[in-house]
Amino acid sequence: MKSEQRIEGQPLEHFSGNFFIFYAFDVGEDIALNKIETSGVLTTKQLMLSKYFKNYHIPLAVELPQPSMSPRCLGVTLHSFGVMSLAYKIPFSDTIETIRKTLNTIDAEYREQSIADAHAIFGKIKTYIKQARFFHLRNSYMVIQVDQTAHLSSSELKQNFGGLIASLLRFETETLSEYQKDAILESATGYYRGDLIVIDTEAAFVYDDDYAEILDLFEFGNIQQLELHYYDRILDQQLNVVYLQEVWTLPLTAYIPFLSSIAKDPISDLERLKVEISVIVERIESSVKTAGDVYVAETYAVLEEKLDLKNWKESLDSKLAIIRDVLSVYQSKIDTTREDLLSVLIIVLIFIELVVGILSYFK
Repeated sequence: MKSEQRIEGQPLEHFSGNFFIFYAFDVGEDIALNKIETSGVLTTKQLMLSKYFKNYHIPLAVELPQPSMSPRCLGVTLHSFGVMSLAYKIPFSDTIETIRKTLNTIDAEYREQSIADAHAIFGKIKTYIKQARFFHLRNSYMVIQVDQTAHLSSSELKQNFGGLIASLLRFETETLSEYQKDAILESATGYYRGDLIVIDTEAAFVYDDDYAEILDLFEFGNIQQLELHYYDRILDQQLNVVYLQEVWTLPLTAYIPFLSSIAKDPISDLERLKVEISVIVERIESSVKTAGDVYVAETYAVLEEKLDLKNWKESLDSKLAIIRDVLSVYQSKIDTTREDLLSVLIIVLIFIELVVGILSYFK
C-alpha cells in the first residue's frame, strides 16, 4: 500500500479506455434464427465470428429496433439455445480512483438500459421463441479496458494501482484487505511485457491495446455461466418432483410396446429433458477452441475458473446421473411389468386354446 500512498501525494494519473459490459438473457428454450432472419422483423448485421469459435455455433447478429435510445450498444446477438446477448461500450477518461467511485452507478444505469433494450427485441421475436418468457435468468460481466501508456509498464501499474484495480473488480468503493487484493491479482496474466489482464468473478481489468479478440471470450463465458445456471435450476425443479412424488403412476400405454414410444408420461418427459440438456451443454462447452494459441487458452482457463464453470458443469453432470438412475429404475419396472403382462397373455392364450380344444372334442 506504500506505493499507492506515494501516488496519492503526486498528481493523479489519468487513464483512458472503455467499459465493455455484457448482458445475457435467457428468454426461452429455442430461438428460430432462420425464421427471424427471413421474416425481417429485425435488421440483421454481418457477424465477424471469432476464430476461437467453432462454426456450428453461429449466432445471429441484429440491430436494436428503431427508435433506439442506446448509442452505447455495441451489438446484439441471438443464440439458438434461447439466449439474447447485448454488449455495451462506454468510453472513459479519468483517474482510477474516480472510476472506482462511479462504477456502481454506471453498472446500475446500463443494467436497466439492457433490460429495456432486451425487452424491445423480445417483443419483436417472441413468436419465434419456443416457450418464450422475458426473462428466465439474466447474467452480466464487465471488462474494464485501459489504454496502454508508454511511461507505465504492467508491473508498475500492478504495483502502484493494484489495490484500486482489485476494488474495481469487486465493485467496492473502499480499499480491500491485502489478502483480498493478493487473491485477485494472483491470476494476472499478459502476453507481451506491457500487457496486464486481471480476471475476477464479475469483472476483468485489461491493460492491453490488442484486446478486441479476447472480448468474445468474456461475452461467451458470461453466456456459458448463464446457461449452466439455467439448466441447473431446471434439473433442480425436476429432481424436486422426483423426491416429492414417492410413486409415479405410469399410464397403461407406457407398458405396451410401440405405444410407449408415443405416450406422454413423466418418465418420457424426464428422458427428453436429459437428452436435450446433455446435447445443448455439450455444444456450449465445445464451442470455444483455443488449441494452438497458448495466451488465449490461458486467459480462457482463468476465466473458466473465476466463473466457476467447472463446478457448474460437475453439478449438472451429477444431477443428470441421478436422472439416469431414476430412468433406469422405472425402465426396469416397465420391463418387468411387460414381461408379467406377456406371461399372462400367454397363459390366457393357452387357456383359450385348451377350451377350444375341449369344446371341439365334445362336438
